[in-house]
Amino acid sequence: MFDTLRNILVDKLKVSPDLITAEATPEEIDLDSLAIVELSLVLQKELGIEISDDELTEAETVGDIVRLMDERSARV
Repeated sequence: MFDTLRNILVDKLKVSPDLITAEATPEEIDLDSLAIVELSLVLQKELGIEISDDELTEAETVGDIVRLMDERSARV
């Protein structure tokens, strides 16, 4: 799931691939509030994973977002 998120961040949100690690914070990879909303929409549309922008905002690291994705995809 990390690779999936990484691809979305790079391809859709234009995040530099060098910045993306499991330990990176959203701020470190330049995910502002607008990008968080966009990420939420992309996850829903392309993967069928529903994670609200509020939940994404609360995630402290990229790894936390991956864990949310894993949890939600297991429910589908």
